[in-house]
Amino acid sequence: MPTLIDQSGIAQAALGRMADVREIAVDTEGASFHRFVDRVYLLQLSTRERSLIVDPLSVSKEALSVLGALLARRDVEVVFHDADYDVRLLQRDYGWQAANVFDTRVAAQLLGIRAFGLAALLERYFGVKLDKKHQRADWSMRPLPDAMLAYAEMDTRHLLDLKDRLKDELRARGRESWAREECDRLESTRWPDDDPSTAYMRIKGARDLNRRELAVFRELVAWRDGVARDLDRATFRVIGNEQLLELARVQPMDAKGLLSVKGVPRGIVDRRADAMLTAMQRGRAVPDDSLPKFPRGPRWDRDPKFDERVALLKGARDALATALDLDPGVLCSRDRMEAVARRNPQSRDELSQIPELRKWQVDVLGGAFLKALTSNS
Repeated sequence: MPTLIDQSGIAQAALGRMADVREIAVDTEGASFHRFVDRVYLLQLSTRERSLIVDPLSVSKEALSVLGALLARRDVEVVFHDADYDVRLLQRDYGWQAANVFDTRVAAQLLGIRAFGLAALLERYFGVKLDKKHQRADWSMRPLPDAMLAYAEMDTRHLLDLKDRLKDELRARGRESWAREECDRLESTRWPDDDPSTAYMRIKGARDLNRRELAVFRELVAWRDGVARDLDRATFRVIGNEQLLELARVQPMDAKGLLSVKGVPRGIVDRRADAMLTAMQRGRAVPDDSLPKFPRGPRWDRDPKFDERVALLKGARDALATALDLDPGVLCSRDRMEAVARRNPQSRDELSQIPELRKWQVDVLGGAFLKALTSNS
């Protein structure tokens, strides 16, 4: 049974013994499903010889700095599965940035593997079956049960071996450079520096509201987030976005009206109806000339052939995706095809200047894309 290291001196010594490795598997556990602000609640590490589970709530940042220095070395390959969120959390919480990342999820997708979750990959390559019941566990709880620690250890125990298998397949299919380019981009991944005052506009469904409803929604979101912050609870555990959107539309005037909206918890109405109604009243009181509105997106000159070019590019991409046995979205996403359609390149050099495209995508798709665009000119 894995042991949780929760003393700074022991952690520093254990991490120090890893200082000469040239590859390390890393995973983190957060608690975004439970807490208002997520953070690193657990660190799992594996080398070829040993695995460690470290409690960052009890171990000092100074003791963990040994690991930060290790991750920053270019001669150390840092292996994650689905690295994006881990890399963001580690950078935000500790200022660390891994310099040589390999992401097994990215590798699996570039090999055309459709079931690319870690559990599916470990079963596919090693016959190891992970118990999924702890996927949404509260990793902020202490003490952590032995079953959760065992689950956490499995997230890195086989990751270096999985990396070896995936790299061999990438190399055999001439796709190792694709994965390298995608993984290199993870070096610059950062926690988004979004303006919290406009966060409500990024909630799915907000654009469907009129400006008055949007003002009410803004106040409801601010109220809900304040409650969630005070309780240190995930926002949806207070009240969901869908319920806030519907409240902004119907704007009930009393507690009975609040409860008439499907999914609004009775408990929250019993305890906080006055605050909810006051928040909606603030939104209704916003002067017409101060109502919120969405910022204008990038303006593009109207191009009557734009949609046709996107369709042609999609056809070319889909044909190649079938030939390569890749998910079309992995080969090239729609937003990247739209970037190509707007620029309408007529040569490979022009195509390579489009910042949204990866170099490997230019190499693989360049000929087909240019042929499709030529047929439209």
